[in-house]
Amino acid sequence: MSREVRSFDVAPAFVLPPPDAAGVRTRPRPTAGETATYLDTADLRLARAGAALWHRAGETQPWAVRLPHANGFTPGEIRRAGGPDRPPEELVWLVAALTRGAALAPVAVLRTACHQVELVDRAGACLAEIADDTVEAAVPGRAVQVFREIVVTPVAGAPELLSAVEQRLLAAGARPAAATPRHVRALGAAAVYPPDALPPAPRLPGTARAADVVIDVVRAGVARVLAHDPLVRLDQPLPGGDTAVHQMRVGCRRLRSDLRTFGRLVDPRWARPLRAELRWLADRLAGPRDAEVLRARLHKTAAADPPDSAALARLDTILAQRRDEAYADLQRALHTRRYLVLVQRLTYATRRLPLLPAASEPAAAALPGLVARPWRRLVKGGHGVPGAGKLAPDAPDVDWHEVRIHAKRARYAAEAAQTAGDSRLAKLARGLAKLQNLLGEHADAAMAAETWLALGEAHPDLAPACAQLAARERAAATAVRTAYPTRWHKTERKGTFLTHSA
Repeated sequence: MSREVRSFDVAPAFVLPPPDAAGVRTRPRPTAGETATYLDTADLRLARAGAALWHRAGETQPWAVRLPHANGFTPGEIRRAGGPDRPPEELVWLVAALTRGAALAPVAVLRTACHQVELVDRAGACLAEIADDTVEAAVPGRAVQVFREIVVTPVAGAPELLSAVEQRLLAAGARPAAATPRHVRALGAAAVYPPDALPPAPRLPGTARAADVVIDVVRAGVARVLAHDPLVRLDQPLPGGDTAVHQMRVGCRRLRSDLRTFGRLVDPRWARPLRAELRWLADRLAGPRDAEVLRARLHKTAAADPPDSAALARLDTILAQRRDEAYADLQRALHTRRYLVLVQRLTYATRRLPLLPAASEPAAAALPGLVARPWRRLVKGGHGVPGAGKLAPDAPDVDWHEVRIHAKRARYAAEAAQTAGDSRLAKLARGLAKLQNLLGEHADAAMAAETWLALGEAHPDLAPACAQLAARERAAATAVRTAYPTRWHKTERKGTFLTHSA
């Protein structure tokens, strides 16, 4: 059956109706009470962002953080032990991307008296739980608010039972409760103002200006970086096998690339130092991310051509230690004033982006020309790097890596610009994504082969296993080089309209 919890607002004098189902009766449970103190900044940055930090008296781990729902994923409540006077430092930093280091103080105290009953069948098995909560909310400078809420939680009953309970409650005068946390309800209108870091628009109209697109892609990039900050601090894995470190690094690199692509539209005096700070953060994220990739490559390659099991275990231990050391360096960076200043600048960028007059042009007219620049670099190359169409099968790894960088920049530019509705840019973005994935496989294989050989030199007893792994990785790189020309020709055809307009 559905496990959906349903909540209802009721008047203070509301009387809970008896169940109206054959064989179902109520069984009272002991009355419970709790006191929760919510902390926030003076301007309620946590509440406005959909987060919360609170202390609930009488629990083993009384401190808790709830993070905003982002990218279809949230880790739920994070609980820690600690005295009532101040929250644990770990939790304070866990919400630092939202508070930006601002002081936290109590903003609401909620005292809840909970009268509970169970709906049970003839055998005494619990079918559903009903909590009748009376909440007294104390907010500094305001009169105490009192509100009452009924919460129905299904346990093992049929779906029809939950619907019947709901209909009985509604008939008795209950109203479906809004999906608003109780402390936000107590804090009032100021707690539901927009967050400081504004999100991107769901969709831009075809009449959008270039400025609208730039603002939107910057907001999307900032959201990606800040949403993964707490997950990186928790070292929280993501659904599907991805990691928060990877996604946060992608956010930094995409944002840097977007600011470069739209450089003609954004004040360079503002953009250049921000790009430099994003590079600093991306470099801190690179160490643990590279170790993650290498460990994944190790197990993938070993599964296809198993080396000595003892050697495999030692290599995995070496890479795990390398990852731990790099992750510790990253954590130190995330706890610095420099990082908080960067978060502040990113947050402000979602509201006050310093645009140049050219940004007032229609997006449909301005953006293809901006995408043409990274596309032209990919096609024609330069500075000793061959164009994508002239990348020889025996070219050194560094050339393949540089072409991959140009492909990534062109892809990011096409993805950013196609938000205005240009189907040609959307098709090109998809083609460049496939090209980049292929070149990414080459880069990972080349990095892994180089790493295995270096580890073989550093640990002679591991040299045979490392040589075997390196040979497999070079074979994987060769397979990419063989498949590359076909993939490039397909991508090049999708960008013909830019080549002709460049």
